[in-house]
Amino acid sequence: MARKANATQWRNELIAAFSEGDEARTRAWVSQLGARKARPLLEAMLDDPDAAVRQAAAFGLGELGGTASARRLEHQLALEEARKDHDGASVAEAVTQALGRIQGANARSSLLRRMERLVAANGPEPADLNDVSRALWRQRHSDLIPFLRQLLEKFALPAPTSLHGLLVLLEKAPEELQAWAADGSVPIELKGEVLTVLAEEIPEALVPTLPAFISSALPLVDTAVKYKGAASGYCTDMFSLLLLHPGHLLPLLPEAALATLRDMARRLVAATPALKCALQAAVLLKHLGHPEDAAHIEAHRPADPVLAKVFDDAARVLRGRTSSERIV
Repeated sequence: MARKANATQWRNELIAAFSEGDEARTRAWVSQLGARKARPLLEAMLDDPDAAVRQAAAFGLGELGGTASARRLEHQLALEEARKDHDGASVAEAVTQALGRIQGANARSSLLRRMERLVAANGPEPADLNDVSRALWRQRHSDLIPFLRQLLEKFALPAPTSLHGLLVLLEKAPEELQAWAADGSVPIELKGEVLTVLAEEIPEALVPTLPAFISSALPLVDTAVKYKGAASGYCTDMFSLLLLHPGHLLPLLPEAALATLRDMARRLVAATPALKCALQAAVLLKHLGHPEDAAHIEAHRPADPVLAKVFDDAARVLRGRTSSERIV
């Protein structure tokens, strides 16, 4: 009875940690029990009718890794896809992410089969493609390139997608990617898809390419301020990437790139047609702005009280920053 109670408590703690978005705590619960004891409990959780329980189980199996986890997760992926409902889609996303964390041919093959099913479908959801592309980017294996190329040749996908962005990242060395990002003839939508994939994980070797992506955004700012579209979308992709790990990425950027970002952010806080972009600009200024930027942020404070709080918080932080204090 005590053993059953302990297993139940472990299960509940794991689900709670995952539901709260605390990945570190979730990992700790998985490792605490050990693979031999955790695996059967996690596999049993995949049969639970509650999607949140199945999501937590998928995360746990992704942490355990190995061929057994990859095979069980692929089986679960088929079950979730067959549900054709919101719960199934949410668990399929968790399973995809878990497979991305499992290194090895089995997990890669599972993800590629998932990608092929999505691409073969009539009008795949961009969010689904993004999930698989990001998971495959975690794998970063040269074996992926011929399969992805064949997939794009077989199925004509409209406009650039994250699959196109993934292929760019896999095929180009850092120096080539930097030159590609700086090339004004490359469609901004495709550059945005590359940033979408990079948001999953940006290797240290690719950090020096970021100034080229930042420079590509500069000519788009005036359009992004006035209209919601490709220009504001690219700026949003850029800001999203940088704000995922601001304490890590921003200090690695050269001063010129930081100055460009600050200038862009100051202008984009006024992007009322694209509020997400404006909100991100305010948050970015909180990290790299100067004290005098506080008044500028307040001048463009949105009327909505929830959105206004983001601007107020950024202005408050900047007012407390001394002029000699090092940015980021």
